[in-house]
Amino acid sequence: MIIKSVVIIAFILIIISLGSALFHLVSHKNQESSEKTVKALTFRITLSILLFVFIFIALVTGTFKPHGLGMQMHMKKPVQTDGIK
Repeated sequence: MIIKSVVIIAFILIIISLGSALFHLVSHKNQESSEKTVKALTFRITLSILLFVFIFIALVTGTFKPHGLGMQMHMKKPVQTDGIK
């Protein structure tokens, strides 16, 4: 439950950062606004990388186990045939 909460909070912060960058990009065309846009996008990239590393570490350590459709497809054993087509 903690892992899901961290991921959800990170996604919300990423979206807020994107919104902030868009606001500063559209609102004014001066140097200060440009710097704020760059800072917001840098913050978003940093959050995205940290989220990726967090999920990767959770997968490697086994605290987070994928259980979606893709995992179910990989777990199925191939059907063996006796050479009859």
